[in-house]
Amino acid sequence: MNLSEHFLDTRKHTQSICKPLTIEDHVVQVAIFASPAKWHLAHTTWFFETFILKVHSPTYKEFHKDFNFLFNSYYNNAGDRVFRADRGNMTRPGVEEVYNYRKYVDESMLQLSSENKDETLKELITLGIHHEQQHQELLLTDIKYMLGHNPLFPVYDADTSLLENEENKESGFHSVKEGVYEIGFKETGFSYDNELGVHKVYLHDFEINKALVTNEEFIQFMEDGGYSNFNFWLDEGWSWVEANKINAPLYWHKIKGEWHHFTLAGLQKVAPKSIVKHISFYEAAAFAEWKGMRLPTEFEWEVAAEKLNWGKRWEWTNSAYLPYPNFSKVEGAIGEYNGKFMINQMVLRGASIATSPNHSRKTYRNFFSTDARWQFTGIRLAK
Repeated sequence: MNLSEHFLDTRKHTQSICKPLTIEDHVVQVAIFASPAKWHLAHTTWFFETFILKVHSPTYKEFHKDFNFLFNSYYNNAGDRVFRADRGNMTRPGVEEVYNYRKYVDESMLQLSSENKDETLKELITLGIHHEQQHQELLLTDIKYMLGHNPLFPVYDADTSLLENEENKESGFHSVKEGVYEIGFKETGFSYDNELGVHKVYLHDFEINKALVTNEEFIQFMEDGGYSNFNFWLDEGWSWVEANKINAPLYWHKIKGEWHHFTLAGLQKVAPKSIVKHISFYEAAAFAEWKGMRLPTEFEWEVAAEKLNWGKRWEWTNSAYLPYPNFSKVEGAIGEYNGKFMINQMVLRGASIATSPNHSRKTYRNFFSTDARWQFTGIRLAK
C-alpha cells in the first residue's frame, strides 16, 4: 500500500466508524474528555489542512475561515481555539458540512501528494495518518461513552466485529532475569517522538502474568470489600472513590442481583471469564494491592512483551509518563504533540480491541490520567 492509499484507507475507516450513528449522535458531548463524533471528523481533517496543505500547497484555499478556531485541539502555536468543554455546543457547522470539509481536504491532499514527493511532506502525511488512527480509537470510545450514558442503552451496532467478551488464551507467569535491557524504538518505520531515545535500564528479577485480570477475579475483589477498604487504595484513589461513589468498573450495573455491563452491542450480562475493562489506574493499583502483587513498570512490560499475548486491553503500568533520555521536541505546533503532557499521567502499554489496525507496537507509550476509565483499559499483574 502506497502513502496515498494508506491516507485514503485511514480516512474511509474514520467515516465507517460513524456509519451506525444518527445525525444527533454526531453532536452530543457527554463529558469534557469525550468529544463529539462531528468534532473528531473535523479535527482530524483540520490537522491535514493546517500542518500540510496551508504550508506546502501554494494554491490551497482554506475551506472555512472559522474552522481553525473551531477544530484546533490543544496546539497553542496554531492559534486560538474553542474551550474543550464547548465542543458539544457547536450545532453549526452541520454534520453534512463537516463531511464536505473532509472531502474537500482529501481531494486537495491527493493532488498535493501527486505533485510533491518531498520527504518532509511524506513524514508529515504519515504523522497525520497516525494522528487520525489515534482519534479513531478515541472516536469509538467516545461513542460508547455517549451511548452508555443514554438511559435506553442503545445499540451502536449489533453486528459489530469489535468483540468485548474476549478471554485469556494463556495462564501462569513469565519470568525475566535481572540485567540491563535496551528500551525504546529502534526499528525502521514510524514511531512517535516519545518512543525515541533508546537507553538502557537495569531490571531486577521479576515475573509477569501471561493473563490479564478477568471479570470473575475483579468481582472477587469487589465482594471482598475492594471498594470499601481504604487499605487497598492510594490516597488519591480513595478520595476519588469516595467523591464519585465508585463501586464497580465503568458501564457496570447490577440488575436483579446480577452484574450487567454496557457494550457496543448493547447491555449484556457480565461474562465471568472475560477480561475486565474500563478500569482506572486507581482501580488497577487497588486490585494489585488486594492481590498482594503489583503493576509492572513500562520497562518491565516492554522487555517481556515478546512473551505476552497483548493487544486486547491497554495495560496500566506503574510508570509515570516522563521523557526518555535525550528526548527533544521539534519546533512549532508539531512539537506540542506529546512533550507538554509529560506530567500527572501514567503510561499504558500494548493496545486494545478498539485500536486501529497497524497502530500498535511494543514500544508504543500511551498515557492517560489516573482516573481515566472510558478507554479499553485492563490489568496485568507482576511480582
